[in-house]
Amino acid sequence: MFKIVKREQFSPVTYLWKLEAPDIAKAAQPGHFVIVRHGDGGERVPLTIADFDRQAGTITLVIQAVGKTTTALMGLKEGEYLDDLAGPLGHARHFDKLKKVVCVGGGLGVAPTYPQLRQYKQNGAHTISIVGFRSKDLMFWIDRFKAESDELIIATDDGSFGVKGLVTGPLQEVLDKNPDVDEVLAIGPAIMMKACVAVTKPRNVKTIVSLNPIMVDGTGMCGGCRVTVGGKMAFACVDGPEFDGLQVDFDELLARAKRFDPFERESMRRFREQHQCHLPK
Repeated sequence: MFKIVKREQFSPVTYLWKLEAPDIAKAAQPGHFVIVRHGDGGERVPLTIADFDRQAGTITLVIQAVGKTTTALMGLKEGEYLDDLAGPLGHARHFDKLKKVVCVGGGLGVAPTYPQLRQYKQNGAHTISIVGFRSKDLMFWIDRFKAESDELIIATDDGSFGVKGLVTGPLQEVLDKNPDVDEVLAIGPAIMMKACVAVTKPRNVKTIVSLNPIMVDGTGMCGGCRVTVGGKMAFACVDGPEFDGLQVDFDELLARAKRFDPFERESMRRFREQHQCHLPK
């Protein structure tokens, strides 16, 4: 049982948990993820660790309610307990001594970008951050990014805050102005990461991407997160979750990511039916 010591709602569908998990907090590193499960027969959900505090013995997860399970989990309140939490899993990032890096976070991907940005900064790198949201109402952790970034660019799809448009526009401008960038980190929806690689690949800039969004089981047993990297098969959960983005076959990845869509829609439909009011009007 893992206590939710803090809960925060960022938007109607995005929420934060700070969980009491001292053993996981002690071992966690940027890039690690955990498996969350709650309730009898509950689905296993892989979630990237967004922050950790070894002294307090806590880890932070930022979750988006996109399906039946993450929507159901949103109902848990501060002070309640989560049944199961396994981790840290995956390979932690190895951080080279770099002079200048660009960290790009899109939507929910802003959360797992943060601990890596912090580590780059602690290692002495000049950090340029680009964070993107659909609108101003969905923004979160801007103060954290300001604290760890030498330069911060905010983009919103609708132009309600910062630069109007996708993160790829600012990324292209940053790379044009900074040909000495050593590395780009891009975390967000798969289509966003593919678009970022399309900007960095012609410049041959090393680009790290996180493939957590395609995980299912999180332990390599289901084979659902198979991905081709550099012409070879890999599993996002046990070989990653982070890879050289210039080597990832994103077209294959995006096609595979859609295979569960009909099942997820049906599961969500049944969940909503179970939770609607059936009393006569």
